[in-house]
Amino acid sequence: MLYKYTISTNTKYLTKAVLALGLALSAAQTAFADTVDSIVINGEIHTMEAAQPIVQAVAVKDGKFIALGTSADIKKLAGPDTEVHDLMGRVALPGLVDAHSHPTDGAIANLFSCKFEFTATADEIASTLTKCVAENPDAGWIIGGRWDSNFFENNDIESPRKWLDQYAGGKAVYFSDDSGHNGWANTKALELVGVTAETKDPAGGTFVREAGSTVPNGLLLEEAQVVMEAALPDWSESQYIAGVKEMARLANRYGITGIKDANAREPILKAYQAVDQSGALTLRVAALVSTPYGHREVPLDYNRIEKLSSKYASPLVDTRFVKIFDDGVPTVSRTAAMLDPYLPDENFPDNYRGMLHVGEDILVTDVSELEKRGFTVKIHTAGDRSVHVALNAIEKAHAISGRSDLRHELAHAGYMTTDDIKRFKSLNVVADLSPYLWHPSPIIFSIETALGKERADRYWPIKDLLAAGAPVLAGSDWPAAVPSLNPWIGIEAMVTRRDPYGKTPGALWPEQAISLEQALEIFTIDGAKALRKDDVTGSIKVGKSADMIVLDHNIFKTPAEDIAETKVELVLFQGKVVLEK
Repeated sequence: MLYKYTISTNTKYLTKAVLALGLALSAAQTAFADTVDSIVINGEIHTMEAAQPIVQAVAVKDGKFIALGTSADIKKLAGPDTEVHDLMGRVALPGLVDAHSHPTDGAIANLFSCKFEFTATADEIASTLTKCVAENPDAGWIIGGRWDSNFFENNDIESPRKWLDQYAGGKAVYFSDDSGHNGWANTKALELVGVTAETKDPAGGTFVREAGSTVPNGLLLEEAQVVMEAALPDWSESQYIAGVKEMARLANRYGITGIKDANAREPILKAYQAVDQSGALTLRVAALVSTPYGHREVPLDYNRIEKLSSKYASPLVDTRFVKIFDDGVPTVSRTAAMLDPYLPDENFPDNYRGMLHVGEDILVTDVSELEKRGFTVKIHTAGDRSVHVALNAIEKAHAISGRSDLRHELAHAGYMTTDDIKRFKSLNVVADLSPYLWHPSPIIFSIETALGKERADRYWPIKDLLAAGAPVLAGSDWPAAVPSLNPWIGIEAMVTRRDPYGKTPGALWPEQAISLEQALEIFTIDGAKALRKDDVTGSIKVGKSADMIVLDHNIFKTPAEDIAETKVELVLFQGKVVLEK
């Protein structure tokens, strides 16, 4: 049923909208008749604004909302050239924001790499690799992935490098895992990069060795993967540009009009700017300037960061953001920094707690200097020890810089102490969460293998964070761990804590489930704050950018377990139609 208004409410809301433009309601039709670009009518439009939560219609001019109200009143603002979108009762929302993704990397992988599903079996990977080799006869390298974190726990493969050799056709092969933190290489790839039995492990990583030998077996953990990836052939400039265009197409398909690239290397920054300047970018991008990955005992090069930020900023590409990695992942690779030990494993020391990439003192120096220069910092903190250290560093940085307004983010903060939960609000730090993983799945099973079921089951305490007043975000982290950018997967998992794909039974800490309304606010209002654009987008309000999506069904009347089936039928970005079905 459409939202019902009284006459007095209609007049109040429409008058307020028109007065915001300095016009009286009685003069609105005359003033706007020849200039309103488009109107959207006959909808159930959820604005995400408490003062005016649901309206039937909106008017758009010059890419912004200029009036909200009933269909009857908004129709009066239309002129002969005004475009009319009749929603016929459908639900509309502000455009969604994916606040943590690697979207251009994911799009390039879709377009150009040797790709297989996380759930791929050994036979399926062998078949895919064989096909990729046959289809790329002139390629020296076959690059792709992503294999399940527990793949080698579930498959008895004595030598991963030799196993790949069987299907490589003499080419160098490198595959990343589902977390994006570990790699798998064949013999030729190791040889080309110069990794031998004499190669020492990097400070923050491991070249896993053959049993009873120092010969690398092809598995590369954390910074050992960085050694390999630094030597891989890069994509071309045209491929990066194609990746940006493809990621925008994919994002719009799911109703995303804002995205945060969590680790934008210079070629990606350059491609974002080029696509924006060409007029082909159909969403807002917050691009985090990348910094060196892995163990580090010296401060960042702040002048380099500032130079890249200034060089590649453009109207729809905001580069006032920086990414720092401070640990890995709590899977069987055991690279997240934990307060308590992982379960014993013959490949790790007793009482092993993972590793920090950057110590607290260096983090304090980095964050305080970046604050002085106006950058928002996202710190990868997958373990509770890295969360604790990062909060300590941010608290000290605030005291040095005198700033606490930038809303730094702790990414993948799935584990934290009760005391640290309380600190997010007081420090104005955002818990950047990954709800697409909030259900039993292969990567969660890998975490169970490393931490034990009791600890693995207490993952992502969002309800406790919200109760403590902590600011939170949600992001896909695509292409790591999830198959697509689809935000409706994450929204359903936030509400049910069950597998939206219906493949794995059970729930992951269902007591921490939140409401659909809370989830939508995180993907709209809070996402806009993460982009530093909450005065521009994130809600439907007079004066804000006309970023709006129309759904194929009423999600407020849909069973929670069907939210992931939501399809987007219309997307407006800055008032222009960028998707219509």
